[in-house]
Amino acid sequence: MKDIKDHVTGLLSEKFEEENFEDFFLVDIKMKTNNRMEVFVESDTTVNFKHLSKLNRYLQKHIDEAGWMGEKYTLDVSSPGVGQPLKLKRQYAKNIGRRVEVRLNEGKPESGKLLSADEQEIVIEQEQTRKEGKKKIKELVKTSIPFDNIKQTIVKISFN
Repeated sequence: MKDIKDHVTGLLSEKFEEENFEDFFLVDIKMKTNNRMEVFVESDTTVNFKHLSKLNRYLQKHIDEAGWMGEKYTLDVSSPGVGQPLKLKRQYAKNIGRRVEVRLNEGKPESGKLLSADEQEIVIEQEQTRKEGKKKIKELVKTSIPFDNIKQTIVKISFN
């Protein structure tokens, strides 16, 4: 299984050097029962059905020629779905401006608008309420969260 994943990773690395795929990157490869492989790719800009079908055909051609998975297998190439956790730091940049829920290694989850992400941390903007006498005052607070402290981040979908 690991060999097949390594081969597919290598093939995708080559494909991602081509003009129409240079902003693509591999997120994950999952081997399932019944000879099923799921390949999750992402792009810094846009992933559409045309891209995914080209990648699927490209991988299928090489897998068939090499016989890595035998005659009967299922190959699914897709982008990570809604509600899937962000796995790579590179995914954070594409989601700046969106609401996220960040589960920390310790403490309660934090949620807010993702403002920025670099190699060390993310910054989210949260609405917090504080009391001033009998009044409740809402204010926006920026919170920095080091990647070392992040267990999982999920983009929250808003229909507003």
